[in-house]
Amino acid sequence: MKNTALTDTHIALGAKMVPFAGFNMPVQYSGINDEHETVRTGVGVFDVSHMGEFILKGEKVLDLIQAVSSNDASKLYDGKVQYGYLPNETGGIVDDFLTYRIDQNTYFLVVNASNIEKDWNWITKYNSFGVDMKNISDETSLFAVQGPKAADALQSLTDIELASMEYYSFAKGKFAGVENVLVSATGYTGAGGFEIYVANEDAQKVWDAIFEAGAPYGIKPIGLGARDTLRLEMGFCLYGNDIDDTTSPLEGGLGWVTKFTKEFVNSANLKAEKEAGIKKKLVGFEMIDRGIARHDYEIVDAEGNKIGRVTSGTQSPTLKKSIGLGYVDNAFAKEGTKIFVSIRNQSIKAKVVKPPFVK
Repeated sequence: MKNTALTDTHIALGAKMVPFAGFNMPVQYSGINDEHETVRTGVGVFDVSHMGEFILKGEKVLDLIQAVSSNDASKLYDGKVQYGYLPNETGGIVDDFLTYRIDQNTYFLVVNASNIEKDWNWITKYNSFGVDMKNISDETSLFAVQGPKAADALQSLTDIELASMEYYSFAKGKFAGVENVLVSATGYTGAGGFEIYVANEDAQKVWDAIFEAGAPYGIKPIGLGARDTLRLEMGFCLYGNDIDDTTSPLEGGLGWVTKFTKEFVNSANLKAEKEAGIKKKLVGFEMIDRGIARHDYEIVDAEGNKIGRVTSGTQSPTLKKSIGLGYVDNAFAKEGTKIFVSIRNQSIKAKVVKPPFVK
């Protein structure tokens, strides 16, 4: 089990720690509902230092990224971030990830914690372009400062103009007295905010400075439990739940980051799949009757015939009702369609809704 640079700090703060993606991680501090509300209405901080970071450099670095990424990285400019996925050769997804363009010959990739080694090996397999690759995951800490008060809470720590940063852009600069910190206007909560990348040796100093600057704004530490409820209220996919090596990115709603203006791994087959038409679709749903949908529960029709499965489900702290994501046959994918979730051998009524669940 790996620790982040701040594991002892989380334990001292009273966090409940759990194993996650090979790391000892804080799942909650004051409680999931309280932490969720803090991020939706104020500002909270996640230690997500378990995430993976790669630096790719070289004259042909863009060629390598274009070959492995579903999205079109040629659209990036210095200071811009892009979401995409790594298609595998069999119609599924190796991982979803972020691409940061530092400069023409330097890119920074952020990947999921559980897939660091898999992604590294996958990209290396296609690196026939002489690109210099460096895995800096073990020496990098990442704090996600999320919520509508994030810019105000952090501004005193940096000269970077936070409030005017475009969504999915980033800047490097001095932050909390530390040089060369990368600050990006990204996150996984839909509540706005920033992600801050620092070297492990500066992690405690930066964490402490964030909490000192954020104290007047009611800043709190937030665990992975609220991270999951927040992302699900936005309908964001979680790798390993909603998308994986066996799920089609087109069925999983990732057509918007699948750019057929170039060739990439398995692009010909994905294009043929798009032209033929997908047979099922990842949809959002909310429960009409009482019951909480959970991962891998069956979705059935009114007669009890299986039409799909739940991939993510929770009780929404904001909406006070159960919501979820799941794959259903195309005939049941239209907004407003009544479906049923099989919970303890009972068919519990739900309806298809278009995410985000919280507007």
